[in-house]
Amino acid sequence: MKKQKMAALITCILVIGLAGVWHCVVQKSQVKESIKVGFVYIGDESNPYVYNFIRAQKSIENQFGDKVQVVEKFNVPENAVEEPLVELAKEKCDVIFATSYGYGKTTKEVAKKYPEIQFCQATGDNANQNPIVSNYHTYMGAVYQGRYIAGIVAGMKLQEMISEGKITPQDAKIGYVGAYAYAEVISGYTAFLLGARSVVPETVMTVCYANTWSSYSYEKEIAKSLIEDGCVIISQHSDTTGPAVACEEMSQTDKYEVYHVGYNQGMTSVAPTTSLIGCKVNWEPYESAVIQAVLDGKKIESELDVQKEKNDAWGGLADNWVQMLELNEVIAAPGTRKAVKRAIDGFAKGQIKVFYGKYTGVNPLNPSDKIDLTKEYQENAKASAPGFCYQLDDIVTVKEMDTQQ
Repeated sequence: MKKQKMAALITCILVIGLAGVWHCVVQKSQVKESIKVGFVYIGDESNPYVYNFIRAQKSIENQFGDKVQVVEKFNVPENAVEEPLVELAKEKCDVIFATSYGYGKTTKEVAKKYPEIQFCQATGDNANQNPIVSNYHTYMGAVYQGRYIAGIVAGMKLQEMISEGKITPQDAKIGYVGAYAYAEVISGYTAFLLGARSVVPETVMTVCYANTWSSYSYEKEIAKSLIEDGCVIISQHSDTTGPAVACEEMSQTDKYEVYHVGYNQGMTSVAPTTSLIGCKVNWEPYESAVIQAVLDGKKIESELDVQKEKNDAWGGLADNWVQMLELNEVIAAPGTRKAVKRAIDGFAKGQIKVFYGKYTGVNPLNPSDKIDLTKEYQENAKASAPGFCYQLDDIVTVKEMDTQQ
């Protein structure tokens, strides 16, 4: 009996030992000395949105050196992304970053066909929607935080103009060039407006949708139209420098004094006398962590020290996933830099409520869907993609352009 027990014990030890060795062998086999990384872009480096991604890509190349071989696909329309994705897969990429929201549906479908490749969709909202595809991931920065702080900067400039008698509180009007009436855009402009209203409570906003992410001439035309309507600060959720250039050109006349708040990249190079500040998503931390995870043969989300839900991840200012762009102190109101720092610290400590106050709103895509912000709406509470999709009553107006792009 004792011999049988001893034999069973020895067998058990051997099985456990062999399992451990097998685990080590498998884990070691998954570790890669180098990988191939694909990037799919909707434009090229002349587009601020794309250039922001390219900066992250170049940082990654410098960080990993010869451990990473990069393959890029530029100027890929959202309705034509399947072929470039398949090409990258056939080129044996280990991970592919798709960088425009409209790529999401197709990228997920392609990911099903290539389970050995990791597909990462920026600004996506469908990773955790059924059917779940284990090698398909989404990621985004909590950019509403940066938008709110940029709004504070705009509000302080409005207050300065009021104090100097250039405008009245009733003239505190912001114009916003939006791409589409998506939650991502609506969430951003609402956070921006509420940031401004935290300084000047009378501030209102006019939004005009371009119905495209990127059209320099049309974005510029929209911005000029908003300025002619009396907007004294212009901001944007569109991809080109058109709105910033419109502000700079219009401000050179004696008729208009107008300022700009940007997105994705600093705009002082094209609007040196009107660009106040901007914010951006910093894509580098996520993409760097993904590449390291793939090199090490580990699950991507397990290597991310930020908010995450299954195959979706997001971070904010405190995580360096969102950044404020350079403040133009030549034109910013006195005390603005300190106000920006206070707000950044406030977000880090969880002290700032953005989507909160005596406001009501309606979903423009579903008029029966309404919201009351006397109960705070917590953006990015459970997902990386912005979810606030309500046009606030009385303080936000949507302008329709007479001309088409």
